Amino acid sequence: MSRPLRDLHVLPKTRDSLSFLYVEHCRIEQDAYAIAVVDADRRVPVPCASLSVLLLGPGTTITHAAVRALAESGCLAVWTGEEGVRTYAVGPGETRSARNLQRQARAWADPAAHMRVVRRLYELRFGQTLDPTLTLRQVRGLEGVRVRTAYAEASRATGVAWHGRTYDRRGWSAADPVNRALSCANSALYGIVHAAIVAAGYSPALGFVHTGKMLSFVYDIADLYKAEVTIPAAFMVVAEGEHDIERRTRLLLRDTFHAVRLMARLVPDIEAVLEAADLSEEPEVEQVDEDAATPADLWGPEGEVVEGGRNFAVPTPTGDDQ
Repeated sequence: MSRPLRDLHVLPKTRDSLSFLYVEHCRIEQDAYAIAVVDADRRVPVPCASLSVLLLGPGTTITHAAVRALAESGCLAVWTGEEGVRTYAVGPGETRSARNLQRQARAWADPAAHMRVVRRLYELRFGQTLDPTLTLRQVRGLEGVRVRTAYAEASRATGVAWHGRTYDRRGWSAADPVNRALSCANSALYGIVHAAIVAAGYSPALGFVHTGKMLSFVYDIADLYKAEVTIPAAFMVVAEGEHDIERRTRLLLRDTFHAVRLMARLVPDIEAVLEAADLSEEPEVEQVDEDAATPADLWGPEGEVVEGGRNFAVPTPTGDDQ
């Protein structure tokens, strides 16, 4: 049985967590300090403190107490469409410190640092250092070749025909089996990456390669693993049959995430990506705020940090009213 976590220093690490659980047409209730999934036939306890993401599909209801248990355990709740393919809403992470978010924002806002992060993202995808003379357009061209090659190799290895990445959210069942498997696989991957990003205190919206979407940084990081994880898995599922594709894809992905140690790799990879920004004179920020109710510090125009939580109309004991 999991117990409530009062000290943020002992919150479960992303690397130690289970990956994800998808549920639909059921009720989620609090069960002691964990949750339980209830349907017409059974009640299944779920140790949410060791779970990274709970994907809530159609027909799901969840109690206030269950949401609180998820939040206290650091488990991300994501409300999705049918088969977990589309995200509608997501809960917050448990991180209190803004240090990593501020670091990400500084890298995102500085054009030179932004470009260094973009190149690091592509280097991690390629598994090699890029020629510094390559333009971003040329790098994108190489990435296009890499992705096409990954699809072609998966098609040859499994014997599943590949006619290109096409799907219509409004006509999900009209997509061919491998495209449906890919969409389902990528959706699960996005959920895991999203959970790691918010757990580590970063913003899923401040992307570097991708931009303009609330999940832009999720797409940046998820693209590091698609050729290794979701593309082979989707083709493998279809090669074994076209029945119950979405469920079989999720089951295979859970095993694949464990095999490639995805949970242990995510946060270090995110940190490696942002280290490429090479930010100098990074300001010091408190790492952890154990009490969410503690007032935040105040910003100063010279970079100083002023203690918050007091009335500045009242002089201090020293007579300094700042």
